[in-house]
Amino acid sequence: MKKRNQAARYTLATLLIVAAVCVGFAIVPSNKRNTIMESTTPQVRISTNYGDIVVKLYDETPEHRDNFLKLAREGYYDSTLFHRVIKDFMMQGGDPDSKGAPAGKHLGMGGPEYTIPAEFVYPKYYHKRGVLSAARQADQVNPERRSSGSQFYIVWGKKYTEYELKQLAAQLDGQRGQQIFNGLAAQHRDSIQAMYQRGDQKGLNELQRQLAAETDKILKETPGFSFTPEQIKDYSTVGGTPFLDNQYTVFGEVVSGLDVVEKIQKVATGQGDRPKEDVVMTMTVIE
Repeated sequence: MKKRNQAARYTLATLLIVAAVCVGFAIVPSNKRNTIMESTTPQVRISTNYGDIVVKLYDETPEHRDNFLKLAREGYYDSTLFHRVIKDFMMQGGDPDSKGAPAGKHLGMGGPEYTIPAEFVYPKYYHKRGVLSAARQADQVNPERRSSGSQFYIVWGKKYTEYELKQLAAQLDGQRGQQIFNGLAAQHRDSIQAMYQRGDQKGLNELQRQLAAETDKILKETPGFSFTPEQIKDYSTVGGTPFLDNQYTVFGEVVSGLDVVEKIQKVATGQGDRPKEDVVMTMTVIE
């Protein structure tokens, strides 16, 4: 009875949604990329019609660092928009399709023809207010959590009480099982689709039972989720989006212009969380 209940906690149904699950963090899935190797880490100035934001990039995330610098130097980001802004959450940009985009155009799907492997440096780097993180597709179609080749977001978030953080930690720990299960199921995506198509419910139930058992084994062998004292301090005094930790690559942070980020994250938005008045950017690498 216990095994049946364990298997029932997880579902294979989400694996059929493999075409376009983006939740606003869109990428073009490919692996073609040219990189440069930086011996030092320059800062990058993001100039907007609301003011300038200067970010530093982390050496511990070299693939994201080098790619961001390369695109900034090439002018890839110039004239693009912060096309998705959510108050008390984040502001997202880097979609080349946003250049000169007319009002009402759906944005968030553009980018170069490659993705970047996740570079989680957790818990050292986490989603406190002002960090620079890479956008990506959802876990259902991107179980490796590879980053977009160009799209990024700057975190604003909110301040949390220690009690709220303890509750969130418990919630995130409870979600680990489904995340692990989804990753395992993604490895069997083709066979799952084939079984659905031929109506092999017995085969689906057996695979679900096997993956659930494997998920529970992994859960027992790995520590549960918890926030570090430093995270608790920052999230309670500075703010951020702790529910994104260890899911999206954090590769830099704002060193000046956080007041500009605050202004932008408060702008009026319309359909698709796009600002009603375009927030245009240009980038300059500070050598």
